[in-house]
Amino acid sequence: MAKCNVCFRHCEIADGQLGFCGARTCKNGTVAADNYGLITSLALDPIEKKPLHRFHPGANILSVGSYGCNLRCPFCQNYSISWSEHALNCKSQTEYISPDDLVKAALSCRNRGNIGLAFTYNEPLIGYEYVRDTAKIAHEYGLVNVLVSNGTAELSVLEEILPYIDAMNIDLKGFTDRYYRDVLKGSRQMVMEFIQEAVKRCHVELTTLIVPGENDTVDEIRSLSHWIACLEGLPHGDKGRDIPLHITRFFPRFHMLDRKPTDVSLVYRLADVARAQLRYVFVGNC
Repeated sequence: MAKCNVCFRHCEIADGQLGFCGARTCKNGTVAADNYGLITSLALDPIEKKPLHRFHPGANILSVGSYGCNLRCPFCQNYSISWSEHALNCKSQTEYISPDDLVKAALSCRNRGNIGLAFTYNEPLIGYEYVRDTAKIAHEYGLVNVLVSNGTAELSVLEEILPYIDAMNIDLKGFTDRYYRDVLKGSRQMVMEFIQEAVKRCHVELTTLIVPGENDTVDEIRSLSHWIACLEGLPHGDKGRDIPLHITRFFPRFHMLDRKPTDVSLVYRLADVARAQLRYVFVGNC
């Protein structure tokens, strides 16, 4: 039995068993990534799909994902590799790609506009060791590294990867503890602390999916954007108001089929609310 220290759950994992995320295990009294190098998804994407709009716009990036997640978002679009029953049993359907081989794959795509690697699709930080090891090699070859994350990780994990990460898109899924605790099964405080540190060291863009009846009020988006605008310590003399925010439209998925898609006019209205405090606000899925 050993304790995992990746996120707020601090799972006590018995030898040979898995933690809540389905991707960390205990071996001989030590917790490690059970999904290290086990890949479910690999695709060359426009960097705007991450979404990153103010980091190498127009470039492509080789996106890679494994399986498992430490949240339980009922509307997950990647549920087949995150936390569905299929995801928690998909290890046998993965392909092992070593850090060296993944970097070679990224280099082979340079003639197609590829600038590096994006760790995405499932939650990459539950397998942060693979992110760290691969990203370090990628930097040695002049590639950039992008992390797309829910931000639910201890600052000690962030410190492990930050020297090798050039940009992040982090989900700030809402701005109430109720929503994070009861709907997402997460910790808003942990995500906020993660963002506060990440913005000091690399390019960060944030994403908020507007879910009808959950996080779709003017007051909540006003509070969320005010908090972002007040973040301090950004590199290059930037201010919190310079952090890009993506406000995106919800569509019914997975276990949340009881709502209609977010009204497009509401997405644009909430984006205008955020623009009162932030310079760069983008809408998505509209």
